[in-house]
Amino acid sequence: MASARADIPPPYRIIALMQEQNRLFAYPLNRLAIEIWSTKFQCSLCGACCTRAVNRHIFLLDHDVDHIKKIDPNAYVPAPEPEFCDQNGMLYVSGYALRMKDDPCESCWFLENNRCSIYDNRVSGCRIYPHMLRRSPDATGKVVWQRFAHRDEHGKTEPFRSLEECLALAQEIKEYENAYLLQQISFLETIHEYFTVHHLQHDPVMHKERMKQIQREEPVDIKVFHEGELEDYRIVKP
Repeated sequence: MASARADIPPPYRIIALMQEQNRLFAYPLNRLAIEIWSTKFQCSLCGACCTRAVNRHIFLLDHDVDHIKKIDPNAYVPAPEPEFCDQNGMLYVSGYALRMKDDPCESCWFLENNRCSIYDNRVSGCRIYPHMLRRSPDATGKVVWQRFAHRDEHGKTEPFRSLEECLALAQEIKEYENAYLLQQISFLETIHEYFTVHHLQHDPVMHKERMKQIQREEPVDIKVFHEGELEDYRIVKP
């Protein structure tokens, strides 16, 4: 999927993401708050959302990375599925993600005895989870607003939030989704400029080979987008 998106020129993808921003801004806050209230989701402390059984990775916004660095500099890695690979074999990805442990459940680096060890300082995506507000294809392929992640796979249904609490959470969700879109737009702008200046182009064949190397746990070089820059990182077996 990532390689397929990379085949679309960045300027076109930037326009599409900006249109998504406009849709996000136009989505009524009260409507989202009522959606949150109607789900009546309450965490059951099962820990499932903190493992790859439910979530492939936990993406970090730029400010989340800076926050995690202060807690544990080993707790983050390049986000999986880098979108771009140039003809020289260098991979490019839009940000970092929380490191997952090498245990049977592939649980979050900070999950201990099914509890988040940094709960009061958890990152943005975890603070709003499992609520969301982004458009993606449903089971029929139709693009619709998704407002809840992995329904019925964890948690329980119990009324516990007031509408005022739901309104505050709705605002936080919209702020997170906007920050995520901004980071993706900035990443594509940077890639477009970097590739143009250095006479690079996306190479699908090389991308496929590098992804195979990652699966084989061989060392691979990657540039990770963070705070407007492309940082050098070497993916190695833990």
